Amino acid sequence: MNKLDLLCFAAHPDDIELACSGTVLKHLDLGYKVGIVDLTQGELGTRGSKELRAIEAANSSKILGITVRENLKLPDCFFEKNKETLIKIIEKIRQYQPEIILCNAEYDRHIDHGRASDLINDAAFLSGLVKIETFHDGILQEPWRPKQIYNYIQDRMTKPDIIVDITPYFDKKIESVLAFGSQFYNPNNTEPETPISSLAFLEYLKSHAREFGRLINTEFGEGFTVKRPIGSNNLMDLL
Repeated sequence: MNKLDLLCFAAHPDDIELACSGTVLKHLDLGYKVGIVDLTQGELGTRGSKELRAIEAANSSKILGITVRENLKLPDCFFEKNKETLIKIIEKIRQYQPEIILCNAEYDRHIDHGRASDLINDAAFLSGLVKIETFHDGILQEPWRPKQIYNYIQDRMTKPDIIVDITPYFDKKIESVLAFGSQFYNPNNTEPETPISSLAFLEYLKSHAREFGRLINTEFGEGFTVKRPIGSNNLMDLL
């Protein structure tokens, strides 16, 4: 009952909304089961608080239509790749047994993004090893390794290996982003301005998605990179 088709990991609440919520919406619409695991509470962000961001994440989840969202409460900006942290990620991979994992960019402006990508890639490999024992609700978990990991492209523009057409879902994507009112454009917010809180940043998101869309002859897209080549039994499926 816990099994998901796609499991999305994010260093911070709102990473998924910014980078790949259109892809989430599309796959939900296709009938796939999708969930999100946020690693941190984003407590070191200039604006808002961890309590407020938890409320915002819940509101965004309702907009997206997902019913599975967890937060591992790792320390924002200071989580490390060690045995304890890897085991926490492995437990979630084995609990939800995803076919595909979406996770942070390998290199990006925020130091947590690349660190999260490295952590999740290693945990996905280790999750398939039989001799690593993990438990959920006191029951020994079975090993599980996803078939593919896609790194969503974030602030730093990177050449994508694959682009998903999100044109019908773009407006709802922006709605999910704006659920994080403490972080993004909100004319009633009196907290200090940040690089992501201006109206111009929302325009950047649109132009970012338009650039990806143009590469695949559609209006809006979301880009992903992969470490392992994408396989196909039929080249026509990739058109």
